[in-house]
Amino acid sequence: MLAAIDHVQLAAPPGSEEALRAYYVDVLGMTEIPKPPALAARGGCWFQAGAVRLHLGIEHDFRPAAKAHPGLLVADIEAYAARLTARGAPVTWDDDLPGHLRCYSRDPVGNRLEFLQRR
Repeated sequence: MLAAIDHVQLAAPPGSEEALRAYYVDVLGMTEIPKPPALAARGGCWFQAGAVRLHLGIEHDFRPAAKAHPGLLVADIEAYAARLTARGAPVTWDDDLPGHLRCYSRDPVGNRLEFLQRR
């Protein structure tokens, strides 16, 4: 039986690791966690913030998904959106999900990220 999501994997183009580190660590406030050596040889990087884990894997014919995205719960969405904006990550607000405040942003390779706070 399913118990929880261990991680979400997003794709990224070859050679994008430094830009991803700058975004996921400096902009989102996550911590990079080491990949096992056999997986590290493939490139990419892994990040964690509390129980949230995102893996960025290298995809040679990478194209960012137009719609697919992780939905990440945040404690104070307005402060978090201000953090993103102040660090150069544009935010788009959306009022279409009842019972939630939410916004979207994109990482440096175009992956869409949704940030939510329950009302």
